[in-house]
Amino acid sequence: MLSDSTDRMRRQLAFLAEIDRLKLVLRRTPVGDGSRRENSAEHSWHLAVAALVMAEHADAEVDIERVLRMVVLHDLVEIDAGDTFAYDTAANVGRVEREILAAERIFGLLPGEQGGAMRALWDEFEAGETATARFAIALDRLQPLLVNDLAGGGSWREHGVSRAQVLARMRPIERGIPALWPLVLEIVERNCERGHILVEAS
Repeated sequence: MLSDSTDRMRRQLAFLAEIDRLKLVLRRTPVGDGSRRENSAEHSWHLAVAALVMAEHADAEVDIERVLRMVVLHDLVEIDAGDTFAYDTAANVGRVEREILAAERIFGLLPGEQGGAMRALWDEFEAGETATARFAIALDRLQPLLVNDLAGGGSWREHGVSRAQVLARMRPIERGIPALWPLVLEIVERNCERGHILVEAS
C-alpha cells in the first residue's frame, strides 16, 4: 500500500511531466533575432527574470515573490487552451472559458491544497485587481514589446498591427509600472517611424 507521501509525490511528478508541454506551445511573437517563434515556456522564463530586474520599480505593496509565482504559472493553461494572439479579435472569443477549463484540469493534477494555491495565484493574475497582479500583468505586456522591437517589428509587422492597437495592449504597463510608460511610448514611436507598426491616418 502506497503511503500518502508517495501518492502526493506521484501527483506532483505527474504535474511536472504535464507542464513540459508548455515548451511546445508557440506564440506569435518571435525570439529576439527573429529566427523563430518563441514558446510559452520561454516567455514565462523571460517574465520571471524581468520581475527580478524590475522589482526596484514596484510599488511598496507589490509582493515580488508572489509576482514570480504568478508569471511562471500564468500561461500553463495554454497547454490546453493554446496561445491566443492578442490582436486577433475572433480568436479571443471564448478564450476565458477555455482557459478556466484548462486551469481546472492542470492545477487539479496536484494535491488539493497545492493545486488550490496555484489556482488562486492564476485567478489573482487574471482578475488584475491587486497591485501584485497589476505589476505581473505589466511585465506580461512588456516582454512581447521588447522582443517585437528586437526582431524588427515581429508579429506587429507580420499581422499589420496598428499604433492604436499596440498602445491599447500596452496600457496596463502605465498602471502597473508607471515610471516605465515613457520608455514604452518611445519604443512604440520608434517602430511606427520604421514602418513596423501601422500609423492610422489622422
